[in-house]
Amino acid sequence: MEIPFLKKEKPITKLEIKPEEISMEDIIAPPSVETKQNYLKLGERFCKSFFVFSYPRYLSTGWLSPAINLNYPLDLSLHIHPVDSSKVLKQLRKKLTEIEAEIMERGEKGLIRDPALETAHQDIERLREDLQTARERVFRFGLYITIYGDSQKELRRIETTLRSIFESRLVYVKPTLFREREGFISCIPYGLDRILVHNPMNTAPLSSIFPFVSPDLSANEGVLYGLNQHNNSLVLFDRFTLENANSCVFGKAGSGKSYALKLEVLRSLMQDVSIIVIDPENEYEFLSDAVGGSFFSISLTSPNHVNPFDLPPPREDERPSDVLRSSVINLVGLLRIMLGGLSPKEDAIIDRALTETYAAKDITPESDPSKWKEKIPLMSDLETVLSGMEGTESLVQRLGRFTRGSYAGFFNQPSNISMDNKFVVFGIRDMEEELRPMAMFVILRYIWNIVRATMKKRILLVDEAWWIMQTEDGASFLFGICKRARKYWLGVSTITQDVNDFMKSEYGQPIITNSSLQLLMKQSPATIDVVQKAFNLTNEEKYLLLETAVGEGIFIAGTKRVALKMVASYAEDQIITTAPEEVLKARKAKKAKKGLEE
Repeated sequence: MEIPFLKKEKPITKLEIKPEEISMEDIIAPPSVETKQNYLKLGERFCKSFFVFSYPRYLSTGWLSPAINLNYPLDLSLHIHPVDSSKVLKQLRKKLTEIEAEIMERGEKGLIRDPALETAHQDIERLREDLQTARERVFRFGLYITIYGDSQKELRRIETTLRSIFESRLVYVKPTLFREREGFISCIPYGLDRILVHNPMNTAPLSSIFPFVSPDLSANEGVLYGLNQHNNSLVLFDRFTLENANSCVFGKAGSGKSYALKLEVLRSLMQDVSIIVIDPENEYEFLSDAVGGSFFSISLTSPNHVNPFDLPPPREDERPSDVLRSSVINLVGLLRIMLGGLSPKEDAIIDRALTETYAAKDITPESDPSKWKEKIPLMSDLETVLSGMEGTESLVQRLGRFTRGSYAGFFNQPSNISMDNKFVVFGIRDMEEELRPMAMFVILRYIWNIVRATMKKRILLVDEAWWIMQTEDGASFLFGICKRARKYWLGVSTITQDVNDFMKSEYGQPIITNSSLQLLMKQSPATIDVVQKAFNLTNEEKYLLLETAVGEGIFIAGTKRVALKMVASYAEDQIITTAPEEVLKARKAKKAKKGLEE
């Protein structure tokens, strides 16, 4: 007897599908399609369609670009149907007659003019003339958009953004309620118009809807920055025409930052702009020699000195007391860096001691500012004042290495340099690494005093700005210069390859915000997310910065941004190159020339 549940079952064979039985539709089709009244669900993704039903009287070129450049996936479909001009002319003639009759009727009744009627009359007359002379044609135009999201909440967020973009231009959209399937089909590349919501539009406004508009940064004057990779046009721009002339340059080592900046320096000098550079690697020395600039090597043993106590002469609109007070505040910040931090009590003591140090040299708000330059104190004068005050033993001891110790060669000397040259470079490569933030602070303060004293068009380049950004007081001082530079006709360029260190400072983002010009070059994967967040980059721009070649990047000027490629002539390249083999060749040629002269 056979027991059913113990009966041996035959094995189930696996269903085999032959490759030739799989169609392209099976591969690309979503696993499921769910139709709702206000959205479609394609597998796990949601989508929603819209149509434009109202336009303003005038449309500006490229008005659709902000929607296309949204950092969200969307499908956009333009349906353009030509209309017979003779039929349009008949309709316009009828409409014109109605408007003229209404205008005459209002005139007979003694009513005031209606501007809307007169504007409509003028527009129709102009359009009739253009149609009759074949300068214009009329079309029925439908614009449909489908957005995608992972949830209904994300769809609503994207819809809000899309509506705000369109409504700011007086363009209004509606969702395809109960017709989501037709809206979706109208947006995919079938060329089918299932919505049939059209607006009459003549050639001129229709041409403004062309979505592929390249940004353009060509001006009648300024500096040539390179080629616009969107359309091969020249990026010719004057940074001083923006709300401020500050710029930020970010890029990994070897991306071409120095090359791009040297090009800007060389071409700005031809525009009669004075250039000041803080150069941590002495990269600008060869360029300085080539253009007859002044290069000051700053180190503990250098003959070039900058006195931290220097004061600018007060301007006509400044009071001597304000200048003196500002100098004391900046010096307190410098001494915090030099002395490894100050307690609240030490901070107050240093503040009072600095005021007394200036007063001991007869530099007070009541004294003659024209004679201040002859009496500027040194760091050792501050030490003398501190020695005569109570509770300053620790301060005097810590200050000793800057007045009598190994650091006195730089910090305790009167200034002996001149900035009369149009191109001035401060090279701090030979300064000890732990002293670089202090040296950059002292040099920046000296430069700021010169800038405030005389008004002229200048650019200040702070290379490897993350050095001074390491301390709060240094970062605060650099931010203060960036914020006030515009009033003194100064453009500050902050350059760095260490984006993470720069952005760790609370002043990193404000410095970027106060820079109307930005140049982003090749980034490393480790820092690209920080850069994307800081500069609000799209995913396409993010991947561009990861893959871009040397000497290429994204150039941002105000609200415009282009993909830029730096270009230089042969003569410029020989002067500004930073390639080690080219630099070595130039140095050998310079030595050979010097030997022949001797």
